[in-house]
Amino acid sequence: MRTVAQLFALLTGALEPLFATSAAAVAIIVATMCVRTLLHPLARAGVRGEKARTRLAPEVAGLRKRYARDPERLRRALLELHAREGVSPLAGIAPTLLQLPVFFVMYRLFTAPRVGGEPNGLLADRLGPAPLGGRWADALADGGVLGAPGLVYLALFGVLAAVALWSYRRARAAVAPAPEQAVPGMAGLVKVLPLLSFGTLVTAAFVPLAAGLYLATTTVWTAVERALLHRGPAVARSGAAGRNRRRSGRKEG
Repeated sequence: MRTVAQLFALLTGALEPLFATSAAAVAIIVATMCVRTLLHPLARAGVRGEKARTRLAPEVAGLRKRYARDPERLRRALLELHAREGVSPLAGIAPTLLQLPVFFVMYRLFTAPRVGGEPNGLLADRLGPAPLGGRWADALADGGVLGAPGLVYLALFGVLAAVALWSYRRARAAVAPAPEQAVPGMAGLVKVLPLLSFGTLVTAAFVPLAAGLYLATTTVWTAVERALLHRGPAVARSGAAGRNRRRSGRKEG
């Protein structure tokens, strides 16, 4: 932990000439973006898995029809199909799981009164009028919802809410066909996954501002990353739909 704190202090010091008292907040954003850059290959693999499951949907539907009266044989057939095609039903979860240690380190850095036996100087860093080690409850006690620190949290919650709503809509659309594609027993998980988008908003209300800033940065990154990774297929489908409409028009003509 002491080494992480020292590295974070170095990054903050490098950014201080540009961002003054908000340098630590910017350092959190930069560090988060570095972590997400390292995890990007896993995100790409997760999207490839999602596309592969969509491609296999007709074959999965055929297996379900063939083994409708034999759930155990259906389960084995689906597992064999996914293994043969190199598709994991849980593809895309790895980046989220690997971020958990980073989140807990960020939480610890801005809550521990001492790091390595020395006073934790990070607790004095701020994002504007709000201390990075403070919580929303502290902001409410220091001026209320519309006080200077409270407005910082409102901006943070606004970003998280917007991304959560966008992610919820995409997740609902993505998991709509999942019951026909997933391994039996995952139906409950499929129903819960879209709601997890709002978990970051609830979490940010109770953790230090530094951890909330990390959550906002990583969720925005995830939203943009997934939009870009899925853009190609969407464009291709749009083009194909346009070609089909033109062909239909020619036939009718």
